[in-house]
Amino acid sequence: MSLPHSVGSVDDQLSVLDSLLAAPFPERADTRTEHGWGGPGHQLAVLRASRDFWDDPGPETVTEAEDELEADLTALTAVLTDRWGAPDTIDLWSHLGYDQPDFADTDGPEPLVSLASLVFHLPVWRVPSTGRWVGLIIGQADREFPLELLVAIGEESCLPR
Repeated sequence: MSLPHSVGSVDDQLSVLDSLLAAPFPERADTRTEHGWGGPGHQLAVLRASRDFWDDPGPETVTEAEDELEADLTALTAVLTDRWGAPDTIDLWSHLGYDQPDFADTDGPEPLVSLASLVFHLPVWRVPSTGRWVGLIIGQADREFPLELLVAIGEESCLPR
């Protein structure tokens, strides 16, 4: 699920991230919020989205969009690393058991399951004294869809120790 929404500057993106971090998690799954969506134990928001690539999927167009989102991701990563130290990297497929030959097709914790459809590795900052973590990724549902800079916030209990 994604929203056709972009927040302006990196400062504005940090403001959204901070407001999500301070807000209670929604009580029901797939609840729309002011900045995104969430459910018990998690929230997600699109901080910036490129245009879609239905009409012009050329490499120059895609590279330009990737570069813009990467610049925001780099700036946000620097700020979060200054706040909370270097992020841990979670191998989502391994953590969720997708790489196991006897994998039982059961639901894992959100937002990790949703994020695993977009990336294999998730950088996460564990936020001291909150029991929460923050993750940032650039993802794309399919090659025609917009690239999205996403922030995910979840309960620390769903992460490996």
